[in-house]
Amino acid sequence: MQNSTGNLRCGGESTPCQTRTRDVTCRPVVQRRHVLRDAVLSVPAVSLAYQAVVEQLAMSGGQGSMHARRMAFSDAVQGMTAGRIPGITGPDAEGRFTYTRPEGKAGSHGVGWSELPKYRFTVPQGWEEKPVSIADLGGTEIDLRFENPDEGSLQVVVAPVLRFMDVGYNANVTIENIGPPDKIIAGFAPELYGSPLKDDDVMETEVEVVDGLTYYRWYVKPHHLVSATAVGNRLIILSTTSNSRQWRRGQDNLKRIQKSFKVLS
Repeated sequence: MQNSTGNLRCGGESTPCQTRTRDVTCRPVVQRRHVLRDAVLSVPAVSLAYQAVVEQLAMSGGQGSMHARRMAFSDAVQGMTAGRIPGITGPDAEGRFTYTRPEGKAGSHGVGWSELPKYRFTVPQGWEEKPVSIADLGGTEIDLRFENPDEGSLQVVVAPVLRFMDVGYNANVTIENIGPPDKIIAGFAPELYGSPLKDDDVMETEVEVVDGLTYYRWYVKPHHLVSATAVGNRLIILSTTSNSRQWRRGQDNLKRIQKSFKVLS
């Protein structure tokens, strides 16, 4: 309906309609708020904290703090679900934080819903977990991403050993069984970096045994650090990436992240 000033009004509402064009059929603002509230609150898994935020958003027409929505949603995804569950502890005496893959964190895109091997690494202050997207390089096998705009980014890839060898579901394969370091890094370079390795791309290779597990480590041009091992029927890879500016500033921290990577078998 239209009032004397020419403003459109909807469904008996005393406030002007938010739709600017007269030829569009619009719903009352209050009705839209109820639809938003009822649609979200009908999902059983949503936590009470998220419900409170949704109620506030509904009363404000759907507007609200993106931070508040993210914080509420992080509460809603706890438990055995393919979501981001906080795994950071610290800081320690050196100001570093330890990420340990939580017990309740299910597999991400494509790596299955069964519990995956726990892994651990440390990061300095300023590194934050980022959402995993199926559109990322590595796609369905990326389990985790972290980032610091001043130093670079990291990702953890959890891949089935079946990519390299025919083994049973309950196999317990070591990384040596899969192959030598050059075979592993060449096999994963396209999904880690978007292209195959060139002959001189691998600058350094290291093999180290830690707590009975063998780790392969590489320094790949221009500024990629990689650490990998295998447990059960999974190959777990941590890879850091940085540009020249980030490398100049953060190479010591990046090297410590690479060396700190450990799978808890």
